[in-house]
Amino acid sequence: MKFVSRQPREGINVSDTHPLVEAGTLVAGLTAIFLLFAVVLIFLIDLALYFVPPDKEAALFRDWLPDDLVTVSPADTRLDETQRVLDRMAFHWGDAPYAFRLEIDASELANAMALPGGLIVVTEGLLAQVESENELAFVLGHELGHYRNRDHLRALGRGIVFSVVLAAVTGDDASNLGINVADLALRSFSRKQELAADEFGLELVYTNYGHVNEAWRLFDRWDDGDRSLLDIVSYTSTHPQPGNRVDSLEQLARDRGWPTSGPVTALSW
Repeated sequence: MKFVSRQPREGINVSDTHPLVEAGTLVAGLTAIFLLFAVVLIFLIDLALYFVPPDKEAALFRDWLPDDLVTVSPADTRLDETQRVLDRMAFHWGDAPYAFRLEIDASELANAMALPGGLIVVTEGLLAQVESENELAFVLGHELGHYRNRDHLRALGRGIVFSVVLAAVTGDDASNLGINVADLALRSFSRKQELAADEFGLELVYTNYGHVNEAWRLFDRWDDGDRSLLDIVSYTSTHPQPGNRVDSLEQLARDRGWPTSGPVTALSW
């Protein structure tokens, strides 16, 4: 049989798929790989940080402050008073492995954060909203609850990954990006973690005052609309919604038999 050569068909090296579809498939695939890498990296960092002893963590971050934190003057009377409330709450956590210190961020947005090494940051916006020491005590107790469960280290892990991802996207040196408050706040604790922190915080309040009256009054007011949209976005980015939170706290108090009436302690500001 005689072999007859044939010319290849026209366009044999051209894909039948539209170039935009191919480009979209490539981008989607790379994005999926990138996200998978980020998730695995977060898991590994979370796992590694969880096993860092608290004393080592405290020593590493002893004098650390986020670069973007603008603190109030050391002479600000709110600083000493808030630190005293924090110290009393921490006192009832008998085996606390940290020496807790407090800083006030000169921000009008209402927020509070538990950062590595025992540093708790509250904003001027939050202090302007609390109307009693009891309200403030619960906020601080909640942050102590995150330390007790070491949730704050998960925030640190996500901050590191965020910095690395941002460096990869922008082309900047990751070491120059640092870990700032915004990085650390970009986390969403699970409902279980938040409820555990609330439970521990409310227990500290009960132990200190003998009741939980006004402990969650701040969130009651916010749920009634006594709050700006910016505050809602700021606080709920790192904490549960006020309404759901109040319901859970009320149920917790009933289950534990903690009195919901008692004297309320005023603040000096």
